[in-house]
Amino acid sequence: MWALNNFINLVQNENMKIYRRIRTWIMFGIIVLMVLFFAILFRLGGGGSTISAWDATGQLSFLYYLVTIFASVVAADIVAGEFTWGTIKLLLIRPWTRTKVLASKLLALILFTLLITVLFFLSSMLISYAMYPVKTSMMFSDNASPFAYLLEDMLYRYIDLLVITLFSFMISTVFRSSGIAIGLSMFILFTGGIFTMLFNPVRYPWAKYTLFVNMDLSQYRGGQEGVAGMTLGFSITVLICYVLLFLMISWLVFNKRDVAA
Repeated sequence: MWALNNFINLVQNENMKIYRRIRTWIMFGIIVLMVLFFAILFRLGGGGSTISAWDATGQLSFLYYLVTIFASVVAADIVAGEFTWGTIKLLLIRPWTRTKVLASKLLALILFTLLITVLFFLSSMLISYAMYPVKTSMMFSDNASPFAYLLEDMLYRYIDLLVITLFSFMISTVFRSSGIAIGLSMFILFTGGIFTMLFNPVRYPWAKYTLFVNMDLSQYRGGQEGVAGMTLGFSITVLICYVLLFLMISWLVFNKRDVAA
């Protein structure tokens, strides 16, 4: 029980570091303002007279890229920032193992990604319902539940975000540089589609084991099969392997690193 309370205190400490920074609240504000801004743009563009609140929520989901970028920024800074500000020595001289310190940072980061995702989803729905009529959706079939569809879509996007965020966390731990972590995370985020197009698994069978090809789980919506015989279970297994690799590298480097250097 003492060990659990000790770990919870560590996680609370990491949460305080995240939410005491003005940057975090600016991120939250930007997300809400951007959702509102594009909802107004769609309305002024004539969408308000034809689409429903559910359709508007679905159209606003493209802004989730912004959530992924902000989560990557926090992940890039959560370990590298301790080295930049010289606070890592103060953290490690306390009676906590390095594994617990790293695990607390990881858990605080995952909680942040969940919070910012919920904020985005709720703000998209509430703003859409406030600005658009509640009527039959044009995007979803009569038999489909719009809420279930949007929730499933958000789950696929969150898994994509989580993989990129953990990659950023690993780079932050290995290189102690938030700039490199943010840059490489953005590279994965924006070039995944290009990589998949250039190295199609149909032409290059080895490509189906790469991270880029397996990140978009929405390709399996409705039980569909992916390219080159890929399935949802296959992509999830590949993603789990990459995530475990990212975490293992982070743990090894953080535990072996000479902080005095």
